[in-house]
Amino acid sequence: MIYNKFKDKQLSALAFGCMRLPVLEGDNKNIDIKATEQMVAYAMQHGINYYDTAWGYHGGNSEIVMGAALGKYPRGSFYLASKFPGYDIKNMSKVEEIFQRQLEKCKVDRFDFYLIHDVTEDNIDAYLDEEKYGIMSYLVEQRSLGHIGHLGFSAHGRCDVMERFIDSYGEIIEFCQIQLNWLDWKLQGAKEKVELLNEHHLPIWVMEPLRGGKLAKLPVEETATLKALRPEEDTPAWAFRFLQNIPSVVTTLSGMSNMQQLQDNIHTYQTAEPSTEREQEVLFDIADKMMKEFAVPCTACRYCTDYCPQDLDIPLLLELYNQYSSTKEDFIAPRVLSTLPEDKRPDACIDCSSCEAVCPQQIDISGVLAEFAARLVEEGTE
Repeated sequence: MIYNKFKDKQLSALAFGCMRLPVLEGDNKNIDIKATEQMVAYAMQHGINYYDTAWGYHGGNSEIVMGAALGKYPRGSFYLASKFPGYDIKNMSKVEEIFQRQLEKCKVDRFDFYLIHDVTEDNIDAYLDEEKYGIMSYLVEQRSLGHIGHLGFSAHGRCDVMERFIDSYGEIIEFCQIQLNWLDWKLQGAKEKVELLNEHHLPIWVMEPLRGGKLAKLPVEETATLKALRPEEDTPAWAFRFLQNIPSVVTTLSGMSNMQQLQDNIHTYQTAEPSTEREQEVLFDIADKMMKEFAVPCTACRYCTDYCPQDLDIPLLLELYNQYSSTKEDFIAPRVLSTLPEDKRPDACIDCSSCEAVCPQQIDISGVLAEFAARLVEEGTE
């Protein structure tokens, strides 16, 4: 197992993510405890020392199951991380109650790493409101008392949202966890997020390296292209080799759902073999091809906004459309849209086509926005 240094600690470069544990009968809340314990045993034997759970994973059961599974091992033999669930605004006033309950669920007296969870457009104001909620103040106090080892944050928000958070808490926060992979390098602006974190000297924890499995299995042609470059590598390994190119990445969380996935990923992390510049170009070419299948080619030139009688931020709406179209599990785009005034959302388009007359990419903007609005309603995310 490869290890990376973080302050006085050596963290396994591969971390055990606890959001996609094996379950019984397809019920996400019904974790297969026996299979999970077997996976934890294998992970411990093969050098994984970082385990990441959270309040809401598996309907609240992940912390309980992981606390029991890890409780079989000496407390100093692993690092345990959990998170404050501010993705639900109703939790903002319950930081003390939730934190103490998390310690109980995990059967520990401290979290080695603790994160402000999921900083994004719809909760950033609450996270920054210390007078009303005092979340950061409470967590800093817990760190001083030894109940938290290191304090960080995870973010799905855009760069400007992350920057607001860092500007307020940069002297307190020690690391940041972001969604980072070779598809989102462009699609979700991961490249700019890495640059932002590097600028502020914040080490990076990676989540969704395989984008929920989307990058674990590619079409036949793309699989063959990668196989020709590295015959010995399976497709999922390419995602990890890509991340090994980024010096500021300390550990990469993988939500492994079965023993085979765990074994394969551990095998990959026996060595550091980062993808070459040429191999990265191939990955980005594949990413561009994938995006063409679902994304509209907006370049954010903003010609359209000058001609929109509704004063819609069309590039933002198209960016959110692309993100929403990239996976059936996307929950970020609807949350960002919820922060916009109702008259600035996709369904506010009046189909005048003024924007389309000046669009250099000849995008059917009114059609895309109409489809976006309809899908949000149909899929119950509006």
